[in-house]
Amino acid sequence: MSFGYTVLGFGSGPSDPYVAATGGTVTTDGDFKVHTFTSSGNFVVTNPSSSVSSIEYLVVAGGGGGGAGGGANAGGGAGAGGYRTATGTAVTAQTYPIQVGAGGAGNVYNQDLTSAGESKFGTDLAMVITSARGGSGGNGDGHGARVNGQTGGSGGGASGVQTGGGSAGNTPSTDPSQGNDGGEGGQGLGLGGGGGGGAGAAGADATTNQGGNGGNGSASSITGSSVTRAGGGGGGGNNYGGATNPGSGGSGGGGAGAGSNTTGGNGSTNLGGGGGGGWGDPSQNGGNGGSGIVILRYRFQN
Repeated sequence: MSFGYTVLGFGSGPSDPYVAATGGTVTTDGDFKVHTFTSSGNFVVTNPSSSVSSIEYLVVAGGGGGGAGGGANAGGGAGAGGYRTATGTAVTAQTYPIQVGAGGAGNVYNQDLTSAGESKFGTDLAMVITSARGGSGGNGDGHGARVNGQTGGSGGGASGVQTGGGSAGNTPSTDPSQGNDGGEGGQGLGLGGGGGGGAGAAGADATTNQGGNGGNGSASSITGSSVTRAGGGGGGGNNYGGATNPGSGGSGGGGAGAGSNTTGGNGSTNLGGGGGGGWGDPSQNGGNGGSGIVILRYRFQN
């Protein structure tokens, strides 16, 4: 007599086989294997050969680059890379390309805003999971004057005196939410940059003499241990009346905003954190965004 099994979220009944696969860095968590990709590669499913089984995924894109300071106006903190996770995703025996997005370069005064990189799992039109790159933080008094935060997986914060924090944009627009909006820049005499959005919370608006804090990221235990990823970058401190007061980076790898005469902090590597905004001075650039990550998990034994 044979006995089948049913595992919720990892197959629909007794005929569902366990998964076997190669690619990335492989670790074991009880009855599950975890494939972690910190750079692009291939996830090769060798079993099942014809039946369908399922996996859990986490796909985080590269965080955006923080905005540069300009004049007395600080740069906005950058948005975190798009954050997508789900269980019960069907796979078959084939090769699934993996793309891990790079973080965006910190923005430079009087230059165009930079872009981060998308992360992807698979390329087949029937199943491709794309996380949008993080939105760049706005530059203060730079190229095109003061600028708003840019749209991304999470939106970037606006530069000082700009009200337009970047929105959380998805690729394509029908995809589920991947993050949160960036914050507004400071108004009146408060010229700090807005905080970049994170996977778990929006970036904070800058207030009088205070840059906005980056939005916090989201925690996942897909590897077996809880890790927070995709935090937004903090807005830079202003350069008005000697006030500095930068915003802090969001939990999950967001870079801190810059204080007096410093550049924005960098987002953390392979966490998809946004870069911090630069201090309100033309020589102070934004911080670099952190690169993304792709993690896949499946049951391999019972």
